[in-house]
Amino acid sequence: MAAVAVIAAAGALVAAPAAFADEADDVSWTVRTASNDFGASRTSYGYTIEPGTSVSDGIVITNRGTQSIDLDLYAIDGYTSDDGQLALLVGGEESQGVGLWAVPANGHVTVDAGQVATVPFTVTIPENATPGDYAGGIVTSLTVPDQATGVNVDRRLAVRLDLRVGGELAPALSVDDVRVAWSGGWNPFSGADATMTYTVHNTGNVAASADQAAQIAGVFGWFPHDAEAIEPAPKLLPGEEWTQTVTIRDVPAMVLLTASATLTPLITDAAGSTSPLDPISASTIGWAVPWTLLILLALLAVAAVLFFRGRSTRRESRKQAEAERVDRAVAEALKQERTKTGVGASD
Repeated sequence: MAAVAVIAAAGALVAAPAAFADEADDVSWTVRTASNDFGASRTSYGYTIEPGTSVSDGIVITNRGTQSIDLDLYAIDGYTSDDGQLALLVGGEESQGVGLWAVPANGHVTVDAGQVATVPFTVTIPENATPGDYAGGIVTSLTVPDQATGVNVDRRLAVRLDLRVGGELAPALSVDDVRVAWSGGWNPFSGADATMTYTVHNTGNVAASADQAAQIAGVFGWFPHDAEAIEPAPKLLPGEEWTQTVTIRDVPAMVLLTASATLTPLITDAAGSTSPLDPISASTIGWAVPWTLLILLALLAVAAVLFFRGRSTRRESRKQAEAERVDRAVAEALKQERTKTGVGASD
């Protein structure tokens, strides 16, 4: 069986039309949304659908090449990639939402050179579907052999599909696994970078992004240092996580650090309006130890202990010598007294 490489050649997204794009410069067709009751100039599909109901729409395929093309059509789930953009699963990967519920009328279409084809599709939501947000795409795919490598290349063009299943919505984000590390060196009087990492976790059933702020302070909140402006967290689908790294400059060696992250979740409703939720925060502690200063203090402490121990020893030695001198003097005085009185003299 021939190997298959996948190139997502283009896509149409709200405010990010190149999210499904790659450098495939020999793709000869384009895709767009159909003009209908949903609108005439949409850049993506977006629906709010109750469980047990369906909607119908269409994708328009234009062949701009000089030869006819045979395309596969299917829907597939999306996810938030490492760069914060929506990406699509590779063809053949298992979908759980959009890829199961959106079904093109034809799974294969041939478009002649210079022609336009509109393919309907239907999105049907099961009765037991979990309420909340889902994302994916309607994909057109062309598999062609690469003569240079002998590998079949799957070139895909997709239009984004955002879906909200009706029911009880529960937007929620959490801040997890906050950590802090201080990179200070041997100079106890110079500041150093402190790096915070934390995980933004969408624990609700609504897609959400968040404004972010971070701060590092000493014990009891002394000497607070705020991070510079942080880009908002990307919009995360329900269940997704995003790891954020923040660097705060010139943090002094305060021995014990308190690092805190504060997020303001941002929720977009069906009308496209964005609203903030109550801020959430999490914190942790870490060390910013001035090792040179501590070593110097330890050496001074050792020297002080040795000094006072030596002084105590010398004082005890002097006391003992004085006591011995007194004993000798007393013994000598007694001896002289006995000599004078003849005590102890021979008869």
